[in-house]
Amino acid sequence: MNTNQYIETLRDCVLKHRKREGDHATALPELTLHIRNAPTEPLHCIYTLSLAVTIQGAKQISYEGNILPCSAGQSMLTTVDLPVISHVTHASRHNPFVALVLKLDYTMLLQTASELNLDKPVRDIKYQPISIHDLDSGLTDALKRLIELQSDNQFAKSLIPLVEKEIIIRLLQGPHGLQLRHLASSGVPSSQILKVVTWLKHNFAQTVEMDELAEKAHMSGTTFRQHFKTLTGTSPLQYLKTLRLQEARDQMLMNGLDATQASSMVGYESATQFSREYSRLFGLPPQKDIQRLRKQQLPIR
Repeated sequence: MNTNQYIETLRDCVLKHRKREGDHATALPELTLHIRNAPTEPLHCIYTLSLAVTIQGAKQISYEGNILPCSAGQSMLTTVDLPVISHVTHASRHNPFVALVLKLDYTMLLQTASELNLDKPVRDIKYQPISIHDLDSGLTDALKRLIELQSDNQFAKSLIPLVEKEIIIRLLQGPHGLQLRHLASSGVPSSQILKVVTWLKHNFAQTVEMDELAEKAHMSGTTFRQHFKTLTGTSPLQYLKTLRLQEARDQMLMNGLDATQASSMVGYESATQFSREYSRLFGLPPQKDIQRLRKQQLPIR
């Protein structure tokens, strides 16, 4: 089979497991399947260390002024937790948008890169936290086998870790390898920044100074900010602000909080500042934005 035939087979495999529209969990927590019957509105969300594959249809990602289209037959690798704006651009009931997302294990990545003894990436090549490349038949086939193993009660437990490692090997040695090898070879700086990113995700409502975050990473303030922006594409302050605003949006939409309650919950002392920064990020003041989301019945993730 050629690559297009492998992609068609992968699409049929996903639709065999999940036909209705929506975001679907699988027996493997790291793997989710996604189907849309129509284009979606741009939504703010956070992409983690993961591989996202567009099997049919198309979507568009934007972050920090970068606009990245991802079409059928392409894979997108995100190497760090990153606030983005994402929306499906091509989908219909007869030709739905079909995709999968596989979260990658950082420890397995480091171990596998070490075992392969790969060359370190050239230093003067600019690192990007998101990369998009065409699928090849080997990676497509490995992903198909991973999905099929979800319903294999006899061999799934033994074979799934092997297929996951195969996928990481193929990523390291394929077009995405430059970004993954950069992440793996950065060693301590990258791992320390990732620890801070994880801490921020769980403690974003706390009042924190940038120097405190630098101390958590065991770096000077200047070095910390430099490494943080290299890895995430944004400054620590902007990253924290985006986390807070997205959580506030969740709380208003899902739990019925008003803007004052939500802003206080996520760490804002000034409701006016919250409203101003919310409007800048989401395009509308809090109340109007939530009304729009409820009217359109849009998920915010």
